[in-house]
Amino acid sequence: MERRSRVSRWWRRRSGSSGTLPEQDRDDLLRQAVEAGFPVAPAAHPSGFGCSCDRIGCPTPGMHPVSFAWQTQATTDRETVERWLRTQPEANFVTATGIAHDVLDVPAEAGRAAMARLEAQGAEIGPVALVPPGRHLFFTATRGTPEDEDEWWPCVLDCHPETLDEHPGLRWHCRGSYVLLPPSLHPSGERVTWLRGPGLPLPDPLPLLEVLTDACDQAAAAEEDEAGRTAGREAAGTTRRGR
Repeated sequence: MERRSRVSRWWRRRSGSSGTLPEQDRDDLLRQAVEAGFPVAPAAHPSGFGCSCDRIGCPTPGMHPVSFAWQTQATTDRETVERWLRTQPEANFVTATGIAHDVLDVPAEAGRAAMARLEAQGAEIGPVALVPPGRHLFFTATRGTPEDEDEWWPCVLDCHPETLDEHPGLRWHCRGSYVLLPPSLHPSGERVTWLRGPGLPLPDPLPLLEVLTDACDQAAAAEEDEAGRTAGREAAGTTRRGR
């Protein structure tokens, strides 16, 4: 309990932080995730106007693992993590999903609405992170490690790093995927932050999925309505100018 209260004070103090982050704060946040059982692996970081990796024109600067073997590299081993922290002081970190947890990833507007609804219901939410410029990550129990492999079931919402653009709304990160962990630095210059900390219990994903799906549908409908109103105003302005 004392550990969690110290972390809560840190989050309140660092809320909305960007740019430079004290090394000790960065290291402590990563240790908290590891202690919560999140398998982590080093990731590239934004460098200048690009990425710290050697790929020319990297499409996801600072948002991908350093190693192609990240799935086997991801670990909760404290000694390994401490070595990475010492030798890669600027590295971002990802957590591999489908091992100890899954992540339901939604646009921030839908995420805020869903959190308000879940809190009003008194539902279990679990850890939630904010990835700039506008995604909420809801960490849940995983469906990726059934006792019997025949019980594994794929989902149309399953998302992988290569298919993010195919899932602009709700994404389910399970086997073969990863997400950035706080306090990773996003290419926007803002940092990934915790809204609800990693020490919270991981909830069943299915009750959250229902609420998040509704929130995404409502946010998409509102966006379409606003786009329609904007188009109508522009059309009316064009008509007036043409007279």
